[in-house]
Amino acid sequence: MTASKKVKPVSRNTSEVGEQSTPNTSGMETATDILNRIFADGTGSVSGAEMADLSARYQALRQAEFPHPTKTRFIAVANQKGGVGKTTTTVNLACAFAEFDQRVLVIDMDPQGNASTALGVAHESGTPSTYDVLEGRLGIDDVKVVSPEFPNLEVVPSSIDLSGAELEVADMPNRNQLMKKAVADYLKVCHHHYDYVLVDCPPSLGLLVLNAMCSVNEVLIPVQAEYYALEGLQQLLHTIGLVQQSYNPYLVISTMLLTMYDRRTLLSKEVFDQVKAHYPEIVLNTTIPRSVKISEAPSFRQSVVTYDPKGAGAIAYEEAALEIAQRSEQVLEHIANRRQGE
Repeated sequence: MTASKKVKPVSRNTSEVGEQSTPNTSGMETATDILNRIFADGTGSVSGAEMADLSARYQALRQAEFPHPTKTRFIAVANQKGGVGKTTTTVNLACAFAEFDQRVLVIDMDPQGNASTALGVAHESGTPSTYDVLEGRLGIDDVKVVSPEFPNLEVVPSSIDLSGAELEVADMPNRNQLMKKAVADYLKVCHHHYDYVLVDCPPSLGLLVLNAMCSVNEVLIPVQAEYYALEGLQQLLHTIGLVQQSYNPYLVISTMLLTMYDRRTLLSKEVFDQVKAHYPEIVLNTTIPRSVKISEAPSFRQSVVTYDPKGAGAIAYEEAALEIAQRSEQVLEHIANRRQGE
C-alpha cells in the first residue's frame, strides 16, 4: 500500500458482519468489506472459501479409511518428458502412503538423485546406491536407508555414479532384468511386508527405465496439464507396449495423474477432459495443482506432505494416494488375470 492511498475507517458496528443484504451507506468500511478486500481482491491470494475447503478436505482425509493392498504393489513412476512432476509425484505419494501407515520402499533409478534429496537421504558420489545394486556389488538390503520423513519409509538412493551404469551393464547377460532380480532377492530375506514399492525412473527411455519396468507390475504416468504433454504421452505408451511384448507381459498401466493443474485456465480442464475420455479407467479424479510449496519443499530436503501439510499440494497428493489405495484390489485382480492368460 502506498503512503498516498486513503484507507476508509473501520466501523465498530459488529452487527454488520455477515449481513450482506443490507447495503453499507455510511461510507465506513465494515468487517465484511475488509474480508472481501483481503480475500477477494483478485490478486490471486487464497480466498476464505478456498481455505475452508482445504480445511474440510484435510479433516476428511484424517477420517478416511486408508486400505492396505492385499499384496505388495510394485509401481514405476515414468514419463520420458522432463519437468512433468515425475519425481515430485514419486516422493509425495510415498510420503502420503507412509503418513497413513503404509510401509513403502522407494527405489531411486534417476542418476540426478532428486527423489533421494527430497526424502532427506544422502546420495553423494561413492554412496552405496542403485548403481552398486545394478552392477551386483551390493544388495538392496545393503544400501537401503530409512528416510527421516517417516520411519516406515525406506529408500534405495541414487547417485551421479548411476549415469554411467547403462554403458557398463550393456554387455551383461539379462541386462534388462538386473533390478528385478535384486528386488526379488531382497524380498526373500527381508523381515517385513511392503505395501508399496515405488520406482522413480529417469526422464528417458533407456536401459535404466527398462530395468525399472521389468522390476514392477504397474506404471504410473504423471501427465502435465498442457498440450505438449499429450504428444509425449503417445510415445511413452508405445514404448510401454514394446516392453509388454518383449520383456514384461504382466506390466499394466494402472494410473495416470494430472499434475501442474491450474483450475483458472481452460487449457488445464481441456487436457484433463481429453485424457479422462481416452483412459477413463486409469485417470485419477484427483489433480495436482500448481503450487509454490510443492516446488519449494525439496530445497529443504522434504516432501510437501511434511513441509506444508495443510496446503493444497499436500492435500492433493494425499487424496491421490487414497484414490490409488482404494483401487488396489481392482488393479491386483487385473494383474492376476494377465498372469493367468485371461
